[in-house]
Order: sequence, then C-alpha cells, then structure tokens
Amino acid sequence: MWAKGLWALLAALRAGWCLLPQAGYLHPDEFFQSPEVMAGDILNLQVYYPWEFLSTSPCRTVVFPLMTSGVAYWVIKSLQQLDLCSSCINSYTLLVSPRLLFTVSSFILDYSAYRLAPSWEADPWKALLLLAGSYVTLVFYTRTFTNTLEGLLFAILMVLVSSRKSDGTLAAPTSGPLIGVITTAGFFNRPTFLAFALMPLLYWAGLIVASQQSIKTVINHLLKLVLCACFTAVVFITADTLYFTSMGLDNLSSTGKGSLFDVLGQLSEKTIVTPFNFISYNLNPYNLALHGSHPRVTHFAVNGVMLFGILHILAIGAGFKTLKKSIQHLLWARSHCQGSSGLLVLSEGNPTLLLFYFVPLAFLSLFSHQEPRFLIPLILPLVLFSTSQNRAVKWKHVIVIFNVLGAFLFGCLHQGGLIPCLFHLEQLVHSPESSNHPRHYTLLFAHTYMPPRSLLNIKKRDTYIEVIDMAGSAEETLCQTVEQQANNFTCNDCDVFVIIPGTVRATLTECDVSVKNETLLFPHLSMEDPPQISLLFSGNWRSQLGLYILQLDRNHNSL
Repeated sequence: MWAKGLWALLAALRAGWCLLPQAGYLHPDEFFQSPEVMAGDILNLQVYYPWEFLSTSPCRTVVFPLMTSGVAYWVIKSLQQLDLCSSCINSYTLLVSPRLLFTVSSFILDYSAYRLAPSWEADPWKALLLLAGSYVTLVFYTRTFTNTLEGLLFAILMVLVSSRKSDGTLAAPTSGPLIGVITTAGFFNRPTFLAFALMPLLYWAGLIVASQQSIKTVINHLLKLVLCACFTAVVFITADTLYFTSMGLDNLSSTGKGSLFDVLGQLSEKTIVTPFNFISYNLNPYNLALHGSHPRVTHFAVNGVMLFGILHILAIGAGFKTLKKSIQHLLWARSHCQGSSGLLVLSEGNPTLLLFYFVPLAFLSLFSHQEPRFLIPLILPLVLFSTSQNRAVKWKHVIVIFNVLGAFLFGCLHQGGLIPCLFHLEQLVHSPESSNHPRHYTLLFAHTYMPPRSLLNIKKRDTYIEVIDMAGSAEETLCQTVEQQANNFTCNDCDVFVIIPGTVRATLTECDVSVKNETLLFPHLSMEDPPQISLLFSGNWRSQLGLYILQLDRNHNSL
C-alpha cells in the first residue's frame, strides 16, 4: 500500500508542478517545435516561425503540433469566443495548456511500465516508483518536446510487441496493424524513432518465427503491418503537403507575385515528405555543426549519466557482463557445432532489455550532434531493467538525491527567469495604463535562450512591440544595439527594455546608456554565462543567479 500511496503523491507532483508552472527553460525546441507555431496559426499571435516550419524548408510534420498544442489552443480560443472565459488567452494558459496535455499523456509511460514489468521479471510498483520519481519524467515528459512524443510512442510499441498475457503465459504475436501505425507515426514525428523501433520490431518478428505459425499467417501479419504503415504515411504526407502548400500560397499571394491560380497549380504538384527533408538536412555534417558538434561518446559518457545517473552506470556494467557471457556462449556453441537460435526470443529477461536500451543509444551516437533530451525515450527499458532482480534497491538513497537535484536544476534554475520575465512583460504591455496611453515597446534579450514571442500574447495586427534577440552577442555588438535603441529620438512614446542575466549585467556599464528602472527575477542560471563561484558567497549572490529587466532612460545619454 505504501508504494501505491507514494506513486500517487509523485503523480500529483507531476501534475501540480505543471500547473504551478515549472519555470525552468530546458531548450528552445520545447517552444519552437510546437506551441510557438500553433500560437501563430490558431491564435493569430505574433510568433517566430523556426526554419523547419517554413514552406521553403519543411522538415517537421505539422500533424503532431496540431494534435497537441493545436488542440490545446483551439480549446482556450473556443472558451473565450463562447464567453465562458473572458481572458482565457494569456501568458499562463499559453504556457500551461500544451504542457498539461503532455503531462496527462505522460501517464502512458506509467501504464506501460505497470503492464510490462511482469514480463521482464520486475515488480510493477517498484518500476512505477522509479519511473515517477525520475526527474526525467517530472521535467522532460511534461514539456512539449518531439522527444517526449517519441518516448511515448516507443512505450506504446514496447507494449504492443509484448509476448505475455496478464497471467504470465505466452501469447501469439498480434497487433501488426497498430505496430505499423505507431512505427510510421514515430518516424514522421522524428526519423530517429527508427533507432528506437528497431529492437521491438526484431523482437516481434522473432516471436512470430518462434511461434511456428504457417507461412501464410506470417505473411498476413507482415502484410497488415506494411499496409497500415503505408496508409499512415499517406495521411501524414497529405496533411503536411496541404499545410506547407497553403503557407506558401499565403506568402506568395501576400507579395502579389503572379496569379493565385498559377501559384496553386504549381504548388499542387509538389508532394512534401518531411522526414526525408529532415534526414537530408542532418546527413550534412556542415548542418549538424551549426547546431553543435560533440564527441561520439557523449551519449554514453555524459548524457546517459546526466539523465539517469547510477541507473545508466549499472546498465553499462551489466551490458559488459552480458556481452562477455554471450561471446563465451557463442564460442562454446561453435566448438560444439551447435547453433544459437532463440538467443533473442528465449532470453526474454535482462539481456534483451539491455538491447532495447543500448541499440538505440548506439545508433544515436553515430551522429555528431548529441543532446541529452535525445535519450529520454530510453527511460522505460532502463527502469524495467533496473527494477528486475532489485538492482536499484541498494542505490535508492543515491537515486533520490540525484533526482531531487536534477528536478531543482532543470525544473527551477536552468534559464528559470525567462518565463517569469515574459509573464511580467505580458502584464506590462497589456496593463490598463498601456491601453489608455498606447506606447511602443522594444524588448531586447541578450545572453538568454530564444524568447517565445507567443507568451507576450500580441496579435499579429499589433505593431507596438518589437522583440530583438541578441543571443550571445559580444559586448561591442550589444552596446551598439542598445545605444541605437536608447537614442532613437524619432519615437517619443517608446520604452526600451533590456533583458539580461546578472552574470553579464556589468556589460551595460560599458554602454553609453542610463537605466531608469530595473527588476530582478530570481532564480535564473545561465550555463552559457555561469556565475562566478566567488561571487556566490558574497552579498551579490542573488544577482549572479538572477535575470534583470532593465528599462532604459531615454532622457539621458550616459551613466
């Protein structure tokens, strides 16, 4: 009973922290691969469209953004139009509504762990506790990443290929149509899904062979899978083609270039297959280098430990032991002229789970761009492996401390001031005072992650807000831009705000500007501009872990 109660508390924490909401900002993709795009399309807000969603370079399917953030935004838009909620659309609902849908969906992981645990000799409730208590589940699986969807589809696929009934007996392999649908959907969501799907598909195929069914039955299974996969692909291709074609039509017709019917006839001949564009882009080493290049061992040596801690290390140790035993087994079998058939299917226990974990990890390691979030789908096989034979029990204190620190770092600290900053600015520009006396606002972000414009809740028709993202600009470039904005005397009713971390706040003292008001948002940790350790133990420590909103004084030219 204590396990059930603790899992319920962790589940409530997951949902409650989503609603609070979490202030940590993990990566720009959590906004710019779904919510930001849908906020522009459905709510007609000013947003920044990433290059993957432009009609000139479509590399992301629009189906999943429409099914997730799109549905969430359609709901709050409908509630406001029906006068059931007068101010449903605001920075809080724009942030939380898509996250809430992902958080609810994350319990697919819990169901999968509970369903699969007996098949892999693991205790269901221990698996649920390890899963629900992981900061990966609490933080990453409540965010709007395509990697989150990839993890959920991987979990569903593992359940579909499961070979045991609830009573523990072997079941004849089925679910071919659903396996085809899930595999294809995962491929369109992220082509890397094939790396995760490889072992489940091989396992399922092995079960079909081991079940000694007739050739006709085997062909029937495979035919159903292929037909459903093809049908699913047609649905995605049709949706993406319609979306990106209509986007191209809107852009071209707005410029007045050519007849609309001529443009329509030209674009209707173009079929868009986003995964192929994605693969083509990522096979170019130059393109990957633009997003950051890492050593090939980064996933094994760094990212796995960062996400899963001691569980990853235990899996590596067990993997080496299993590899050693497998080599010894193969050598013995060869020397005795015996085959090793059934190695994959009959070893339904831990060795196969290790393959479910390490095969995708190995494939992802072939690419030079390696980010921790790429590995979050692996949490399910790792949890099942760790709870089988009670491997994780003696490390429970280490696991608890690791996940508490991870949740605090990534859920609260990491870029933690940027979302509250956008909340604050949204209230400022929509305040009654601003409505009665319209002003122009220039918001200049420096040394922060890319700000999602949608959280400012500005309609496309409104032009009184300008967002300038300076990213990690050098001091000279930053000062030049800040001074240019502050000394723009062609606008009398203009306010200029500079948003900058406390660690680089001193940079502005070198600029020829004066600060009128400043607001410090705490906490905010920038790993790109980390705080100085010595200053963390001084009276200035809050500034080192804060984000400043600086309103420039346009009546003065210098400090």
